[in-house]
Amino acid sequence: MAMNELEQSFQMSQQPQGAVAQASSSREMEEVKGQIFMAKQFPRNVFQAQNRIMDACKRPSLAKTAIYRYPKGGSMVEGPSIRMAEVIAQNWGNIDFGVKELDQGQEESKVLAYAWDLETNTRQTKLFTMSHSYMAKGKIKKLTDERDIYEHVANLAARRMRACILSIIPGDIVEAAMKQCYETLAGQSTKPLKDRIQGMLKAFKENYQVTQDQIEEYFGYNCDAFTEIDIAKALSLFNSIKDGMIKPYEVFSPKEKDEKKNDSSSDDLTKDFEEADKEVKKNAKSSGSKAKKDTESEQGELPFD
Repeated sequence: MAMNELEQSFQMSQQPQGAVAQASSSREMEEVKGQIFMAKQFPRNVFQAQNRIMDACKRPSLAKTAIYRYPKGGSMVEGPSIRMAEVIAQNWGNIDFGVKELDQGQEESKVLAYAWDLETNTRQTKLFTMSHSYMAKGKIKKLTDERDIYEHVANLAARRMRACILSIIPGDIVEAAMKQCYETLAGQSTKPLKDRIQGMLKAFKENYQVTQDQIEEYFGYNCDAFTEIDIAKALSLFNSIKDGMIKPYEVFSPKEKDEKKNDSSSDDLTKDFEEADKEVKKNAKSSGSKAKKDTESEQGELPFD
């Protein structure tokens, strides 16, 4: 009897959970049907959607963070940032996108990133497992704080979501948006070009210890020849480093370290010369004192007149 009662209580405890799960699934299904119905009732106007995207890219605040750059295979790769992908999807219309954390364990999380065009029923998903650790200075560091884990997962999941969004947006729309952002950056400042170049050099030096010589070596010509497009590209590099997508040493050659090493070598050489010179003077002084003593002793032994 006791065993039967235990089984009955177990079954009763499972019934509400199953009912809740079924209700939740049914609610999600109804929401999806509603989204599809609204998308069919109010289809996007491609011309208006493109104009909205171009207008958004004319805002300097968006243009400054709209493009990233990083080295890959001996060349530079550039593309729209996460923020820009979100703006494009919002203004394109009738797109459902986001990330869902399906499961979180002690060491890793299972995450789903997706983007779904409700009009054309084109859907892109990326299901991946993400460890709660990251590489820092050649060592693997584990994350234990809940906030750190959340930010780590959200940051990497957003990159997968961006890939999903860009895979369902026409490529020519994305390219036109990037071009408009470059044009916005070129004409959004009232400061002289020379002052903007100096400000860019100062920002790299103060934040990432990147020198003017390293920047000029990367672009292949002196800063005096920089144009508005070069400043825009430098800004995209700055944002990529700031967001942690790349490291300064992955883009710029460690020229400054070599110069410091040469300076230290020259300093050591100078010290060696100074010490050698001191040693010579010391030997010469001691030799002179000895010779003087010998001369005084020899003069003392001479007979007086």
